[in-house]
Amino acid sequence: QVLNDEMCEICEVWTAESLFPCRVCSRVYHDGCLRRMGYLQNDSALEVTETAHTETGWSCYYCDNLNLLLTEEEMYSLMETLRHCKIIPGTCLTLDDFLHYKHLVHKQQFERPMAEAQEEQATLQFSALDPDKKGHIEWHDFLSHESIQLLQKLRPQNALLRLLTAKERERARAAFLALDQDSDGFIGQGECRRARHAWFRKHQKEMPSCNVSISHVGPISESSPASSGSGQSQKTPPAAGQEEARPIDWPGFLRENVAYILAARPNSAALHLQPPA
Repeated sequence: QVLNDEMCEICEVWTAESLFPCRVCSRVYHDGCLRRMGYLQNDSALEVTETAHTETGWSCYYCDNLNLLLTEEEMYSLMETLRHCKIIPGTCLTLDDFLHYKHLVHKQQFERPMAEAQEEQATLQFSALDPDKKGHIEWHDFLSHESIQLLQKLRPQNALLRLLTAKERERARAAFLALDQDSDGFIGQGECRRARHAWFRKHQKEMPSCNVSISHVGPISESSPASSGSGQSQKTPPAAGQEEARPIDWPGFLRENVAYILAARPNSAALHLQPPA
C-alpha cells in the first residue's frame, strides 16, 4: 500500500483539515491552498471536491500536466514542430487543423504522405480528444496528446517505465492480477487490449464505481464497456491467431500499457492516446 504524504505540498503544514490526495503521486493538498494558488477555479473546484476521495480520484497540477514530463530539449523540439506547422499556441484545433498538422508531421518524419488507415486513426484520435463533440479540441488536450506521442517517439520503453509512480504500478499490478484468473502469471493479448482501453474509463459519473478505470481501482467489471461481448475471460480464444495466443507476463503487461497509463493522468475527460481499433 502506497502511503500519501502527511503535509500539504503547498504550505508544508499538517492540519486536521481534509487533505486532497493526488491519485498519481503521493502529494496531498489543502483545499484553501489550491484555491489561493489559482489551481482551483469554477468547474475544477467542484471536480476536486467530488472526486478526490472517490475511486476515480484527482490528479494534482504536477501530474495533470503531461507537458512537464518533457525535458527542455524535448519541449523545444515540440515547439519547433508546432511552429513549422503553423500551429498557434493556446488555440483550439478543428478536425481540419488536426489532420493538416498530422499530415505535415508525418511527411516531415517519413518523407511520404500519410496512408488512409493512418488518417482514419488520426480522425479517431481527434474524436477521443473531443469527448463533448464540440467540433474542436482544447489546447491543453492537444498538448498532452503531443507530449505523450513525443515521449513514445524519443524515449526507450525502459525510460517511460521509470516515469510511472508507485501508485500507478500498484494499480496496474492489481489490474494484471485480476485479469490473471488462473494465477499462472500470464494473460492473453485480448485481455491486455481490453485493459488498454479501460485505463481511460474516468469521469463517467453515470457508471457505478466498480466500472471506474482499472488505472484507478483494479479489475474491469464484467458489465463494463471494455469487456462487453467478451463473456468470461479467455486466455486463448479458439479463433485466435499466433499473436493473439502469445501470453503476456507482468513485465510485458506493464511495458505494453505504460504509454496509456501515463496518458490517463490528466483530469480532462479526453483520451490523450487513443488505442488502435
